[in-house]
Amino acid sequence: MTSPNSETPRTNISARAPIWPLLALLAGNAALSIGPYFVRLSDSGPVSAGFWRLMLALPFLYAIAFVRNERPFAQPPRVLLAIGLAGVLFALDLASWHIGIEQTRMANAALFGNSGSLILMLWAFVMLRKQPGRLEWLAIAMALIGSALLMGRSAELSTRNLIGDAFCVLAGLFYAFYILLMAKGRNSLGPWSVLAHASLAGAPVLLVLALLLDEPFMPTWWLPLIGLAFSSQIVGQGLLTYALKHFSPMIVGL
Repeated sequence: MTSPNSETPRTNISARAPIWPLLALLAGNAALSIGPYFVRLSDSGPVSAGFWRLMLALPFLYAIAFVRNERPFAQPPRVLLAIGLAGVLFALDLASWHIGIEQTRMANAALFGNSGSLILMLWAFVMLRKQPGRLEWLAIAMALIGSALLMGRSAELSTRNLIGDAFCVLAGLFYAFYILLMAKGRNSLGPWSVLAHASLAGAPVLLVLALLLDEPFMPTWWLPLIGLAFSSQIVGQGLLTYALKHFSPMIVGL
């Protein structure tokens, strides 16, 4: 059985790039894009849906970590603290995103909720002190223009949609810093242990926020929340966390 630290790290996509981490990165993002649909179907509040997403996934995440012999708790406190902070940021990301999903179109929610990808690219350019190439500048410009057009269309439809877009963009900001901290955690821990610890740290934050907002907490129909936990937290975040050790934040952002 392969140990979590035996994977060869990769920082760019080339002819020698490992195919499975690349497929995991693509499939993980595809699974995450289904999340807004399940949030809309749920009869709990949007922040409560985020809480149940983490709580329903937690037993499976820890079970997979132990089966893979990742030794999730045999780590220095500073590593666990960094992952815990990532979990708090992820909870704030989910709270902002799920509120935004309820107030804008699902296409906008999926796009703006992942706006942190652009931040990751810019962060990588600054940290690596590398200027983007012509095609990279073109891709960034097209993303910004497209986002502006979508937000402008939301403003024409109603102010509520524009507010929803703003919440999703805020979620993207939290998500970018979450990914950066998770990438650091992946240097020491296996993917399922990192994700399980972050989920455990984020669940209480979402619980407190849901109670403060006084929104519906206990669902009467569990199927959408089960689908949300499986598609977004176990499959989506699981595959993405696995891929983080193989690619730089710039590649993840792209």
